[in-house]
Amino acid sequence: MTQGIAIIGAGMAGLSCATRLTAAGRDVRLYDKGRRPSGRMASRPVEVDGYRFAFDYGAQYMTVRDPGFAEAVQAWTRGGIVAPWPAAGDDAWVGTPGMDAPLATMAGALDVRWSCHVRGIRRDTDGWHVAHDAGEDGPFAEIVVALPAEQVGPLVAGIDDTLAALADAHRSAPCWTVMLGFDRPLALPPLIERDGIIDSAACNAAKPGRSPGEAWTIHATPEWSAAHLEAERDTVIDLLRDALAQRVDLPRPVHAAAHRWRYARSTPAGIGSYRLPALALSACGDWLIAPRVESAWLSGQRAALAILGEGE
Repeated sequence: MTQGIAIIGAGMAGLSCATRLTAAGRDVRLYDKGRRPSGRMASRPVEVDGYRFAFDYGAQYMTVRDPGFAEAVQAWTRGGIVAPWPAAGDDAWVGTPGMDAPLATMAGALDVRWSCHVRGIRRDTDGWHVAHDAGEDGPFAEIVVALPAEQVGPLVAGIDDTLAALADAHRSAPCWTVMLGFDRPLALPPLIERDGIIDSAACNAAKPGRSPGEAWTIHATPEWSAAHLEAERDTVIDLLRDALAQRVDLPRPVHAAAHRWRYARSTPAGIGSYRLPALALSACGDWLIAPRVESAWLSGQRAALAILGEGE
């Protein structure tokens, strides 16, 4: 596969880049340490005591503003994998039956190596090589790093110190997330944003194509999450549940769990994508534009166009 392209990371940015490159006839292989498509568009079904819940515990929705992304979303709509969610705004959409649905559809048409933790990359005279837990693959003609900024620096340090420094200067804020399932509906609007230590609280059952179980996802603010980054999960659950209880008389949840996102909200570099032609090395991700799903998709597209020689 000497003329192939390796992409490290199969989130929205990496999958967007791979989709565009594949459409142009390029051979692409993606590597991701996760077991399945999710990243920060993660969804989780839960069944407990006869109750069924469906939690989006990453991004709650995606906004659609760019014309190119709007075309992709319209295609996903025709395929039944996204739908509008007016509760979050006129330009808000969600994956169906979970936020990860578009990722799963994109990944299904690509060569993705899941549960594959990339340990290092190196460039030799014959091209790029990718070292992972099961060995080493290569050579590849091009390599794309589609990871959160915090993971980019260590991977490319000593190879491209300019990219490493750029990534180190645009680190992400963390986010504690709590998932609560109740045995009856709460007297609350389906989406609450910026209320005390709550950055957002969303009723997943209010989204189209979801399980009817009363499943709530609560995201803490970046500041609160950073201050409590190493707190115990039970403590985080109690504090965010109490914050929601200030708005309504909460019944005891039949399910409660917490997830810590260390790299949740990127600090944007504002450059779209990155490419060093001399090394055939590129990078894409929402951290290069803005902390939105749409930005990750756009960055992947721009990285692909630069590789194809069609960039701006």
